[in-house]
Amino acid sequence: MPLLDSHAHLNHEQFAADWQDALRRAKSVGIVAVINIGYDIPSSERAVQQCAQVPADGARMFASVAVHPHDAKSWNEEAAERLRQLTRSPYVVAIGEIGLDFHYDFSPREDQRLAFLEQLELAWQLNLPVILHIREAHSEALEMVRHFGKPLQGVAHCFTGTWAEAQAWMALGFFIGIAGIVTFPRKAENVKEVASKVPLERLLVETDAPYLAPMPHRGIRNEPSYLPYIAAAIAQLRGMEVDRLAEATYRNAITLFRLPSPL
Repeated sequence: MPLLDSHAHLNHEQFAADWQDALRRAKSVGIVAVINIGYDIPSSERAVQQCAQVPADGARMFASVAVHPHDAKSWNEEAAERLRQLTRSPYVVAIGEIGLDFHYDFSPREDQRLAFLEQLELAWQLNLPVILHIREAHSEALEMVRHFGKPLQGVAHCFTGTWAEAQAWMALGFFIGIAGIVTFPRKAENVKEVASKVPLERLLVETDAPYLAPMPHRGIRNEPSYLPYIAAAIAQLRGMEVDRLAEATYRNAITLFRLPSPL
């Protein structure tokens, strides 16, 4: 049962001491690869560096580089140039996570819009898919991508929007990423509805480690080895065999991120 964790942060300080062991644990439960997601310049640099230090007995790892909406106030020409340099690494397979977060508003919304738009442009110029972080801003983010007017591929990661919003993203050619929230007993109705309805060819699975550990590990640090719990919950919602779901989401990730196959 090959599984691919399409979104994790092994570059996060919570994994400073054991990220290589986390990749070993992931491989031991069938995770063949992890996409290591940047969220500012230092974490993007670390994501790329770690890819060159993957243990031989661990899952493979690829990187995505970006400035997250939380850090959009730091976006400038220097940051854009550094991201462009990082994308020259063969490990970099996407620009992300980028987007809009109107829940926390850690950066002014105008700064978020500018960083989002300019990173969409960067991804288009480099022919790379995008990984979107959208929170309480789906309507505006959708309009920005529509008005961008150039073909993009990507994933709306850790999706918590409505089914209608998921359909709108898919109409633009995007995949939908489902994380550990789908296992939560409460306050997960939207996620469970979307996970049950997304066409199999548009679905990705992810941990978003170290955040949002699935049941039965909720409340502790998340890691890629917990991905089977998420896959099992989605398969149950869809009334299908988990092996079939794992294989399909693995193939979807290979397609979106243009990864070598087999991994």
